[in-house]
Amino acid sequence: LTDQVRIPPQIGHYSIYIIDEVHMLSPSAFNAFLKTLEEPPRHAIFILATTEKHKIIPTILSRCQIFDFNRIKIRDISGHLAHVADSESVSIDSEALNVIAHKADGAMRDALSIFDQIVSFSGRNISYKDVISNLNVLDYDYYFRLVDLFLKNDISASLLLFNEILDHGFDGHHFITGLSSHFRDVMVCKDQVTIQLLEVGGEIKEKYKIQAAQCESDFLIGALQIANECDLQYKASQNKRLLVELAVIKLAQLTLKKK
Repeated sequence: LTDQVRIPPQIGHYSIYIIDEVHMLSPSAFNAFLKTLEEPPRHAIFILATTEKHKIIPTILSRCQIFDFNRIKIRDISGHLAHVADSESVSIDSEALNVIAHKADGAMRDALSIFDQIVSFSGRNISYKDVISNLNVLDYDYYFRLVDLFLKNDISASLLLFNEILDHGFDGHHFITGLSSHFRDVMVCKDQVTIQLLEVGGEIKEKYKIQAAQCESDFLIGALQIANECDLQYKASQNKRLLVELAVIKLAQLTLKKK
């Protein structure tokens, strides 16, 4: 690159060089690139793309214009996918679109790729069940049922439901991170001011509101602490299933103390 950058373009006025994941360059490569940036040819434009800006050396950052791109919001991705589905004559549930948007993690390109994949597998009539099956996503309903069991202090039924989740091919870490997110979503539904932070819609949103009305804030805070502690300990645990089962037992006993 440092050799080629001196060569002027054959067509047009500028040569544009795009370096993706620039933070992966070695220290020697950064130093060589810095020499080019200190005295760049007039025809050369560099576009440096990275998800970890802090790993780029300050002497390079100081010579760049910086544009931070935020992740696209769930509702915006869902809205665009709904438009694409309509233009392609694809019938799909709004909750199915939400699942795809969550899975894309803020990237529209990934969302469109997932949508295309689902259409290839399921045809032009796509349900919520089709999407969670194809993407290996745990159904929201499991979390709602578990919280109901926790509130009833039903340890046995909670453990059996967790076992059912494992039988469906989900591991304990997937389960506990999803459960943590569920408790967080129930918590934000406790207050009209924070309900806007809930990134689901339709029937699922109403379910969250109903469950939030049934849960006390103390229970949700305690549940979040237990789930988060389990998440942090999961990788180091020698018996991962037992670790999660202990968390489930603790969660099912949270309201028992008050009674």
